[in-house]
Amino acid sequence: MGSIGVPELILIFVILLLIFGGKKIPELARGLGAGIRNFKDALHEGEHGEQKPKDTKEN
Repeated sequence: MGSIGVPELILIFVILLLIFGGKKIPELARGLGAGIRNFKDALHEGEHGEQKPKDTKEN
């Protein structure tokens, strides 16, 4: 009872499709993926101490 099966995933997808439309779903997925990637990068940096930011500009 605690797990999500295929029928539940299909229902969630259909509801999202009705709410956001077909064109918005890829944008939402990209945003979610970028957020997860940033979170993992932050965790990785926290494990290895402070590191230089990737986008530093020298004046």
